[in-house]
Amino acid sequence: MTASTRLAALSSGLRTFAGDVAEGFFEITHNGLALVGVVVVLAVALLGAHPELRQQGEQQLTEWLTARKVAALGITPELGAIERATAANPRELPREQANLALWISKKYRVAPEPVAALVAEAYEAGQAAKLDPTLILAVMAIESSFNPFAQSSVGAQGLMQVMTQIHSDKYEHFGGQYAAFDPKTNLRVGVKVLQEYIGRTGSVEMGLKWYVGAANLASDGGYADKVLAEHARLYQVAKGKPLPAALPGLRAQKPAPASPPEPTAPVEVATLS
Repeated sequence: MTASTRLAALSSGLRTFAGDVAEGFFEITHNGLALVGVVVVLAVALLGAHPELRQQGEQQLTEWLTARKVAALGITPELGAIERATAANPRELPREQANLALWISKKYRVAPEPVAALVAEAYEAGQAAKLDPTLILAVMAIESSFNPFAQSSVGAQGLMQVMTQIHSDKYEHFGGQYAAFDPKTNLRVGVKVLQEYIGRTGSVEMGLKWYVGAANLASDGGYADKVLAEHARLYQVAKGKPLPAALPGLRAQKPAPASPPEPTAPVEVATLS
């Protein structure tokens, strides 16, 4: 056998070997993919017949992903936390409400997003109670300077400084007395109390006097005048009149939370529901 013949035979043998290897690899891969497909189909059928297994698998996968995030970030993720936030984009509010949110934010040095949510809530609650929303916001301004965690020396709490113990029945509709520190709940309860007092006394001025706990006193210490003055300012801001949130060159000053005058005799309206 000549050298050229041997070379041709060797080349043919290598081609045959390579072809056999390729064919075997294809068959193995094809069979492997077919096997994977069968396994997937069976798994889907099993999970469809037993939803509890699917739920268990999803829970385990979620726990694994959460553990990975905790390891990477050092904190526990909670995607639903946004639902607890009292905030809105002031630019998305109607013009009147946006005017108020931005002005209040500057004057009282609070973030515009939570103020925007409170302004929108004040308008909704005011419409339901037939009260001017700027009056509601004025009460919040004088009572707490928009601090949802404020508390007075006599136990008034939250944005509108509602006497939680006296009006505990109203908070039952919101899950209990701790709801006093939920901004929107405190606003709604405060509006209800103010509405009742104005209805009973026949005027906003007297309703405010009762609201501050001075029903049996000769004077409310100027409380109603402060609220009504702020009400007038907020009303003008809502209508688009430019008012300075603070004097040029000076920092805005927060008014001190209004505390009810010390009663000299039991206040009969304290038991109103």
